[in-house]
Amino acid sequence: MLWTVLLALLVLLLLQTQLSVCLRELRSGGSSSSVYSPPSSSSSFYNATQQRLPGAIIIGVRKGGTRALLEMLNLHPDVEVAKAEVHYFNVEEHYRRGLAWYRAQMPFTVPGQLTVEKTPGYFAAPQVPARVSDMNPAVRLLLIVRDPAERLISDYTQVLHNRLTRHKPYKPLEELLLHKGHIDPGYKALQRSLYHQHLARWLEVFPREQIHVVDGDALIRDPFPELRKAERFLDLPPRINPSNFYYNTTKGFYCLLSSGHDKCLDESKGRPHAPLSTQALKKLCRYFRKPNKLFFEMVGRSFAWC
Repeated sequence: MLWTVLLALLVLLLLQTQLSVCLRELRSGGSSSSVYSPPSSSSSFYNATQQRLPGAIIIGVRKGGTRALLEMLNLHPDVEVAKAEVHYFNVEEHYRRGLAWYRAQMPFTVPGQLTVEKTPGYFAAPQVPARVSDMNPAVRLLLIVRDPAERLISDYTQVLHNRLTRHKPYKPLEELLLHKGHIDPGYKALQRSLYHQHLARWLEVFPREQIHVVDGDALIRDPFPELRKAERFLDLPPRINPSNFYYNTTKGFYCLLSSGHDKCLDESKGRPHAPLSTQALKKLCRYFRKPNKLFFEMVGRSFAWC
């Protein structure tokens, strides 16, 4: 019985692979003939369909919209994404397992498809840029950023939710953010929002043109223009369209449409933020003015942040 099930699964995998190759040939217009010619033997399917190392990685930022960006890129027929955050380069236990383990976490693709992985913890981890370069110095990197004050509050809100779910106490945000009435620079969520410090480490290893900065606030307001820029950066043909998005008034953000099916991000997205007093928010915005300016200079553009 077990062998019968395994055989059936193998047949299904071969059929799925053949369909993927056929669809890709049709999208690209086929070869010199308009009629698709299948490969000569089933062995070519084994050679064509593989788990490949990523050609692009979404490196951050945490709570910046990385999941939304990944799901939107996955609308493209030439993109396959790793479904879970792998944390290969920033978790020692994973990194010691080597590239064979990392590759095994990737989706199956055919030649010409782009594998994309996202782990937002990569951006702020000092050891990661050199490790990524060792894997592939030509890998393309996507960095999605949002207002650093809003990102910090969202970061705290997620941790608070996780703590409360496990029935564990957690201090109010202002107690963590302020020390004797002043911003506490030691607060980890604050440090993650100092984009210029983390980007500087990446620019020591990768050229600026290899890092594409996505405006996370703009992605929420109107996804299509940001996705078109990302397609160009990744050298993908333009396949994502405005019709792939619709605004869900109940959830308060855009959802995705593909092949007649819609998909919205999970309930954690759009979660109401933890409260922060106006006075504390003003202090936070003042604190970020200089770091933000440094980041704007590094990326050659500015953002409408507080």
